Amino acid sequence: MDGVRVGDERRLGDRIVYALELALDQGDLEISELLGKALETALTRFGGPGAVDKRDVPEAILTAFDRLDRLRHAKLGGREAVG
Repeated sequence: MDGVRVGDERRLGDRIVYALELALDQGDLEISELLGKALETALTRFGGPGAVDKRDVPEAILTAFDRLDRLRHAKLGGREAVG
């Protein structure tokens, strides 16, 4: 895990990324899927109708979602996860 460390950031999304990285390190697909969904929700929660997010997506988040995709393929052989 070389992304965000707990305590470095106060945002919920940063802490979810940390937990997601830990679940990925442990190869836990079920928890990784739940945390991935939680991260998506946290990242899209603010703004309202028609809002445009001008922030760049941090590299740690992109890497975590890439790792989640690889774990899905490794565990499910390309099938979609249930959830």
